[in-house]
Amino acid sequence: MDRLQAMEMFVRVAETGSFSKAAKEFATTQPTVTKQVAAIEARLKVRLLNRNTRGVSLTEPGALYYEKCRNIVREAEEAERVVRGRQSQAQGLLRVGTSVAFGRRVLVPLALEFMALHPQVQLDLSFEDRYTDLVAQGIDLAVRMGKLADSTLGARFLGMNPWLMVAAPRYLKKHGTPRRAQDLAGHAALIYSSVLGDDVWRLAAPGGEALTVPVAGRLRSNNLSAVLAAARNGLGIAAMPRYVAGDSLAAGQVVEVLRGHTLPEQEIHAVFPSPKLVPAKVQAFIAFLQGRFGPRWWETLPKA
Repeated sequence: MDRLQAMEMFVRVAETGSFSKAAKEFATTQPTVTKQVAAIEARLKVRLLNRNTRGVSLTEPGALYYEKCRNIVREAEEAERVVRGRQSQAQGLLRVGTSVAFGRRVLVPLALEFMALHPQVQLDLSFEDRYTDLVAQGIDLAVRMGKLADSTLGARFLGMNPWLMVAAPRYLKKHGTPRRAQDLAGHAALIYSSVLGDDVWRLAAPGGEALTVPVAGRLRSNNLSAVLAAARNGLGIAAMPRYVAGDSLAAGQVVEVLRGHTLPEQEIHAVFPSPKLVPAKVQAFIAFLQGRFGPRWWETLPKA
């Protein structure tokens, strides 16, 4: 039995004047409580309680020890109340991580909306395209794309992230518009190296046929904003998430290429350090995100 519980038993014996009453409160036996108090006395080499047929009373050192133990027990109880309170409601600092493009275009406006709904939560947003160790970096929750590797992390599925191919109208006017997937081999590809770094694009034809097309081009980048900028400037055809191209498509700066052909979609997951005892603030943010990635979710994003 730990020292704190032994102190708690001693305090209740002193306050009730009875080993049996204290034992009943702790749902244990009187000999167990007697043994714990005797162990404290043996460790301190001092008698804490006077025992007689009428009950027990504190000795002078026992009274001093009782006052100190009572304060310790009360502080421990208060600490547990505080932690339980924070576990039961969304509050405190929530550290969230994701990729740069998704963070800037998607997570920021959603996070601001979440903060308005939960005024007791403070957010620390961290955006990196490299893999982040949640525990080492102190991240409470991360939003990740793609299939998850087996791990001890907790995870919740949020939705799907569709991709498409785009190009500027002036590029297509100058170089022609691809009619078949195989035509991509004759065009300048703008390659997002973090996902499409093998110079091969995998597509599905309108009828469902799986196609593999080798591509090449002058620009490769691990930053989606750079790839989109190059596409808008007429440097080639880019493959990217639909949410990245959305505003440029709406403005007519780029148009969809090979409409009807599809690129592989990515799963979107919320991941967190452990599936057990998930803090209320993490649970609340996950619940909020789970309602935001339905069909054509990129069209309903709030504006930051």
